[in-house]
Amino acid sequence: MALLTEHIVNHPSQLKELSLDELFVLAREIRTLIISVMANNAGHFGSSMGAVELSIALHKVFNTPGDQIVWDVGHQSYAHKILSGRRDEFVSIRQKGGISGFPKIEESEFDAFGTGHSSTSISAALGLAEANSLKGKKALHIAVIGDGALTGGLAFEGLNNAALSEANLLIIVNDNGMSIDPNVGAIDTHLKTIHPDNNLFTSLGFKYSGPIDGNDLGILINELSKEKYRRGVHVLHIKTKKGNGFLPAEEGNATTWHAPGKFDSKTGCRQNNSDILPPKYQDVFGETLIELASENQNVIGITPAMAAGSGMSKFAHIFPDRFFDVGIAEQHAITFSAGLAKNGMIPFCSIYSTFLQRGYDQLIHDVALQNLHVIFCVDRAGIAGSDGATHQGAFDLAFLRAIPNITILAPMNELQLRDMMKAALIMKGPVVIRYPRGRGVYLDWNQPFRDIEAGKGRLLSKTGNMAILSLGHPGNSVQEVLLKGHQFSHYDMCSLKPLDDEMLVDVFENHETIITVEDGTLIGGLSSAILEWKNTNGYSQKVYSLGIPDRFIEHGEQEDLQKECGFDARRIEQFILSLADPEV
Repeated sequence: MALLTEHIVNHPSQLKELSLDELFVLAREIRTLIISVMANNAGHFGSSMGAVELSIALHKVFNTPGDQIVWDVGHQSYAHKILSGRRDEFVSIRQKGGISGFPKIEESEFDAFGTGHSSTSISAALGLAEANSLKGKKALHIAVIGDGALTGGLAFEGLNNAALSEANLLIIVNDNGMSIDPNVGAIDTHLKTIHPDNNLFTSLGFKYSGPIDGNDLGILINELSKEKYRRGVHVLHIKTKKGNGFLPAEEGNATTWHAPGKFDSKTGCRQNNSDILPPKYQDVFGETLIELASENQNVIGITPAMAAGSGMSKFAHIFPDRFFDVGIAEQHAITFSAGLAKNGMIPFCSIYSTFLQRGYDQLIHDVALQNLHVIFCVDRAGIAGSDGATHQGAFDLAFLRAIPNITILAPMNELQLRDMMKAALIMKGPVVIRYPRGRGVYLDWNQPFRDIEAGKGRLLSKTGNMAILSLGHPGNSVQEVLLKGHQFSHYDMCSLKPLDDEMLVDVFENHETIITVEDGTLIGGLSSAILEWKNTNGYSQKVYSLGIPDRFIEHGEQEDLQKECGFDARRIEQFILSLADPEV
């Protein structure tokens, strides 16, 4: 889609020639392009719509890419991508083989630092600034951080260090009152009532300007032109509106319009699938948590700023006193959960797989070491899809399995998810239940709880001399292959730690060939666990492993990426056939 002005902007240098009136037209046309693409290609909408003027002003005033911009998280960087040579590729954003939905240094010299998780921009930009200072370079450095990301602990670590630096760093607080869900905590309150002469930033020693209207292009350009000639570390506070320029997003639910899925570009009506489908795992988690909390007053729900995404919004409404959204602060969420558990509560802490990485030390030091009964419900485990490498939940099985005292469970379907959550109430120590992004397999999922035992798997079929051991949702793909008439035994492991020793003895005593299937990295997960068990117990069979290979998996549809990694139903079938006939 070409811009309608006579000035086709393919590079920030072209902005220098445009008048303010022409920039206003450019802003409208960038929004038109974002709306057109996002209506048919689901992505992060609200944040990028709110940052169009900021993107234009930054590239107009500063000499990018020599002057370096770090976009925190990167949800708001779509206009930046369009302006920096990727306008024609924008239609491919988040699609397999297309451009990333987040800043990515391999993609463009204008992406000064790769982002995708929150609160990293200040630390990264400070590092860039100090490096250039040591090299004698006069470049400027800009960290654009949202008010939601400002709640993350790393942001405060960066602020603490930056306050004593003499490097050239501009920190832009892009304040829109939202992360994905509405902001919580004292930082949000402070930004709403901030005083120019006495606030968090001035108290730390920063030069502070603002707040100003971040959707007024003229004001932004004027203020940034002043900031360009200020040296040292300083803060500019701007106010923007998520979804700005698209009335349905401005007036609608901001959480919904953060990433609305496909929608009508004129009316804003979101695309609904009229088919009756199984529920999403996150929704089953949320509904089941309500059931458990209704029966047990000690059940607590905790999320780091992902109430809607984790399926806990309804729980928060029904049990407001037992729900805690701690903001984008995964480390705090985990240690806070540990404190609750120490004094007799049963916290269900829901964290996305890749966000749990940020709290790894707390999980070890504050939970597992003290053997506290915290139940971690790890959402978006495995291949997550179009968010790409920063959000693929590839590593949780591997990094969790090494921790003593921990139980690691993975349901094959939403019925098992419910049963595991119920069973976790009476387990000892930390419990992890990991499940994928997307839908389960049952329409009638809300069935009575069944008793299960941690560390026990399920034999789903027993035939032939080949055994397939699956963990979690990929077991459904194995069942799909089985239904085609292939002869093999299928074991649903259910638990990675502890392993079902009795079942594994049956596997290795009665089968010549063993295949493991998992939605996690092959290094350290189910494959490694089975190979270790085999060697410890003196078996000699060949073990073949299907799962996520030793590389970062880029963006694309879940199904395409699972196929790429080799553990969708078709690839599992092809692998089975190849063992029988290497020419297949």
